[in-house]
Parts: sequence; C-alpha cells; structure tokens
Amino acid sequence: MSPRPPTIIDVAARAGVSKSLVSMVMRDDPGVSETRRTAVLAAAAELGYRPNRAAAILAGTRTRTIGVVVDDFRNPWYVPMLDGVREALAPHGLRLTLADTLANAHLGSSPFDDLVSLRVDGVVLAAEGFPDLVVPADTPVVIAGERADVPGGLDVVASDEAAGGRLAAEHLIGLGHRRIVHVTGSGGPAAVRRAATVARLVESGIPPLVFGEGPTSEQTGYAATRRALEDHPDLTAVFAANDVMAMGAIAAVREAGLRVPEDVSVIGNDETPLASSPLLRLTTVDPHNDEVGRLAATRLVERIGAAHHAAPTRTLVPPSLVIRSTTAPPPR
Repeated sequence: MSPRPPTIIDVAARAGVSKSLVSMVMRDDPGVSETRRTAVLAAAAELGYRPNRAAAILAGTRTRTIGVVVDDFRNPWYVPMLDGVREALAPHGLRLTLADTLANAHLGSSPFDDLVSLRVDGVVLAAEGFPDLVVPADTPVVIAGERADVPGGLDVVASDEAAGGRLAAEHLIGLGHRRIVHVTGSGGPAAVRRAATVARLVESGIPPLVFGEGPTSEQTGYAATRRALEDHPDLTAVFAANDVMAMGAIAAVREAGLRVPEDVSVIGNDETPLASSPLLRLTTVDPHNDEVGRLAATRLVERIGAAHHAAPTRTLVPPSLVIRSTTAPPPR
C-alpha cells in the first residue's frame, strides 16, 4: 500500500503553525510574515505537499455562515449577546455556528482556526485567550466585548465597562455606603471595571477594598466575599464583577448570618436572566449585551460586503443601572 499524500495538517504540524496560516501561504496572502512563509514553504517541500487547486477553488465560495467564538457555553453573558448576533444576521440569511474554547481544548486546536478552516464568511470573536491570533486577510473579524489579549487592527464593539464600574460605585455611594468591597476576577472586562470602580471610590474619599482573583465565577465570588467579611466585618456593600459572582457573594453574606440588603447591599453586573428572577431580584448594571451582539454582527456584515479595507472602529455601548431589591442604605 502506497503511503497517503501529505495534507495541510501535516504541513502545519511540521512548520509549527496553524492550518489557516498554511492556507494563507498557499494562497500567497500578503498578510503573512516572510519568516512564517519561509517556514511553511520549507515544510511543504520537505513533505512533498502539493495543494489541491480544485479544492481551493471550491473553498473560495461563500458559505453564508458566520462563526462566533465564546469562552464557555455556561457563561450567561453570552445569552443576550448571541440573541443580538442572531437578530442582526437574520435579515441577511446568514447562518450562525458556535465554537467554544473549552469544548475541544484537549485537542490542542484553536476554535478560531477551526472556523477559518471551514471557510466561514466572518467571525465574531467574543472569547479571550488569543494573544498570537493570526487573522487571514480574507476573513473579516470583529471583537465583541472588552478583551485584553486580541491583536490591534480589528473592529471592537463592547459595553463601556468603565462607565459600568462608575455607575455601580455611584449607586452605592449615593445610598450612603462608605465600606464598599469590590469582588472581582481576571479578564479584560473585569480589569477595566475594577480600575473605574476604584477610581470612583478614591474620588469620593472612600478606601477601595478589592478581593478576588481567577475566574469571575460564583465560587470566586463566594470565596472572595468570605475573606472580605473576615478582614472587614464592618463592610456594608459588595459590588460583584458580574451577576454570577454576586450570587456567590449573597451566599457568603447569608452564611455569615447577615441579611441582604438590610445589613449588606449587593450589586452585580451583566443583567443576566438570573438577576431578574423573583428569587434573586438583583440590582445590577445592564451592559446591553444584546446591543453589543447586534452591533458586532452588523459591523461584520459591513466588512464582508466591503470592497476596500476601512480603518478599524471601536464602538462602546453605554450601560444602565437596574435597581431591584438587593441594595439599600447602610444600617444605622
């Protein structure tokens, strides 16, 4: 039996690059650096790889599909954002396909590269963790949400996270709170929100108390609030980086024998379906993620239909405050 001919996957593995980068080199895409182009061509020559021109021609056709990359399907932040994306794509007859950075992490493949290899017409990148992202010149990409590690030169649509942090701080300050803890985690949006919150507290002469590290999860919110209560038993308010963390914060407050909001006020961020549930009725900052999704998808459709490359844009959606039953003036 004769050995199978080498594939684009073999070339990518030999050169130490992604499949999409090999495709770019084979198409003579000008967006590839000379160093990487040389490495790919050398690997192809060593393996005796010959691109399938017929397949390349077929691959050049439109798929009428838009890819969306998310961090984790369990994150409720994506629910309204995806609704907005779908709403914007529907009039254009475009399908939506999702890729989760966690789903196939054990395979060592990038969900972005996987979508590009499927020849999607464009990608909404709503996940973090792509510091070395290589964007093919013929694949429009728009960033949805504040991200810390994406390359420049791409359109960004995000909620104004700094304004959201100020809204939460000002609400608690306006109620009379002076012992305010910000429970947060890592990540682009959380970092921006944290900086704005701290700055607003300092402006009001209130010492900023910040707890939490790692994922912005319910577990982190619970653990960080427990530590905050141990270190600052006189605290009267908690601003959590998102609604999921706020759930953990409320659990920690109640476990300490305190009441929400009579003893400790709690405010979240994201206006997820959790916040409006009758059981929780959480005061929160609404970043209008549905609008972020709509605008990101709209911008992507514009990029797909554009005959020239316009300068990248950055669009910030103003947040709003939704007051419910978890915040009140501090106890006397």
